[in-house]
Amino acid sequence: MEPTQGQFDLAVDTFKLMADNTRLRIVWALLHGEHSVNELASHLLVNPAGVSQHLAKLRSARLVNVRRDGNKAFYSLPSGHVRQLVEHALFHVDHVVDNDLVECDETSHQSRGQG
Repeated sequence: MEPTQGQFDLAVDTFKLMADNTRLRIVWALLHGEHSVNELASHLLVNPAGVSQHLAKLRSARLVNVRRDGNKAFYSLPSGHVRQLVEHALFHVDHVVDNDLVECDETSHQSRGQG
């Protein structure tokens, strides 16, 4: 089944949201469990107000869930889909970096007459 234009648009919006270093690091931290804003801010060395703004954007796109406990909010990932998105993106980076290192090594051997 071919995705609709609306589905492509939503996928692009998701990638745009995840194309921010702080938001990606927030989601990475949430891969390992539920966290409060202050826990995330402390872990990421980012101002809690900034973390809250990023979480609001992620929440509006349904990329994170929030659970309230008294006056505290705890954030988590809603499903395995978000986990897979981040894990696959980082796996891709590892793969590209590994291939670039191999290609770089092969090129250096060839330029020295060793290939």
